[in-house]
Amino acid sequence: MTKRLFDDFNPVSAKQWKQKIQVDLKGADYNDTLIWNSNEGVSVKPFYHSDEFSELPETSNTKATQWKICQSIFVADVKKSNLKAVNAIKRGAESIKFIIPNDVVSIEDLLKNINPTSTPLYFDLLFLNNEYVKQLCAISAKTGIHIQTDIIGNLARNGNWFSNLKDDHKHFESIVKSTNTFSVDASLYQNSGANMVQQLAYSLAHVNEYLNHLDNIIESKKKQSLQVNFQVSVNTNYFFEIAKLRALRILWNTLASEYNINPDCHIVASPSTRNKTLYDYNTNMLRTTTECMSAILGGANTICNLPYDAIYHKDNEFGERIARNQLLVLKHESYFDKVNNPADGAYYIESLTNQLAEKSLELFKDIEASGGFLKQLKEGTIQRKIKESATKEQEQFDAGEEILLGSNKHPNSNDKMKHELELYPFVKINSRKTLIEPIIEKRLAEALEQNRLKTE
Repeated sequence: MTKRLFDDFNPVSAKQWKQKIQVDLKGADYNDTLIWNSNEGVSVKPFYHSDEFSELPETSNTKATQWKICQSIFVADVKKSNLKAVNAIKRGAESIKFIIPNDVVSIEDLLKNINPTSTPLYFDLLFLNNEYVKQLCAISAKTGIHIQTDIIGNLARNGNWFSNLKDDHKHFESIVKSTNTFSVDASLYQNSGANMVQQLAYSLAHVNEYLNHLDNIIESKKKQSLQVNFQVSVNTNYFFEIAKLRALRILWNTLASEYNINPDCHIVASPSTRNKTLYDYNTNMLRTTTECMSAILGGANTICNLPYDAIYHKDNEFGERIARNQLLVLKHESYFDKVNNPADGAYYIESLTNQLAEKSLELFKDIEASGGFLKQLKEGTIQRKIKESATKEQEQFDAGEEILLGSNKHPNSNDKMKHELELYPFVKINSRKTLIEPIIEKRLAEALEQNRLKTE
């Protein structure tokens, strides 16, 4: 075939399109009518054109054909958790994330009949223990083992170090030397109400604290294979979330090149809790489906879905099965594993990606110029900025501008939930002494739901 399609048609420039739109608007202002601004300050236009790109966007190196379905398991009972993991693998889970609360959990019992060579394993440790990590490192097939250690994330979430700054960093150094990997919990920023630019900039500043500390500690050879894991939460702003994950990879690549370390990162994505609702809870399944779709198209390596009833029910077989099946349908029936870079070349997504990356890099530089992430955490600057963003979003929700179907839009007045609560679905306030003000995760619909519960 020597003749290209559409060669008989003259190309239409962006300027010509805009002129045509302005004629159709019949005097209405183009900018006021058709351009809107996101909370991040990103201007969204009615159309995007190749004229806006001086050169074709680079091909991303993500492989959407290789994303893994992950089952998250909190280890309260070792034998039950092991059976749950084995069962989940039989039913389609391709990786398992164990959330381990203490160092008395037997690794041998937990991993019985599980092959880490074929099933990647994530260990989210809620404690700091060198010897325990060494036991995990002794597991065969280390390439399938991901140990998620984030001492700064623990400080930001809980307000205190595990022990103290010096001891935590000492343990952290030892763990990184043993595993050649560490993790950044970026989900905290999304779930507490930070906008996307803040999420990206704080994640970058967060990881930069580690890189500064480790720069002269890790051997040059090991730097080339250092594995950094980002735990990311994804909201329902579909195209923006795709762009957010793509921007994260660009930003990490930029930062890693400055330290001459491995430019590839591993992204574990899960749906946000911030927009999940107690009433009309089945809509949570719709939200998590689109959020998982964004994660796949954005290039996440592993996706842990959130059960639709996770905010008010204890772990249960039905909710977890539905969550897993959502991912199975996306992979095996919706063909979300057939194209490596499905978002590449879409002018809208490319534009969003570039804008988010540029704005985030600018904020990151401001944080570094002001002393870095830890300094701003201790001063309360990060917490204050997140609160400002969360308050703005909350006001938009209260005014009906930010919509959660079934909550502040088309609520079902006959929906009763008081007797369904197995878990307390609202922010708990426990007075205790902390080194810094912790960053608090909070759902948008909490105040509305509390009022509804009172009147049931």
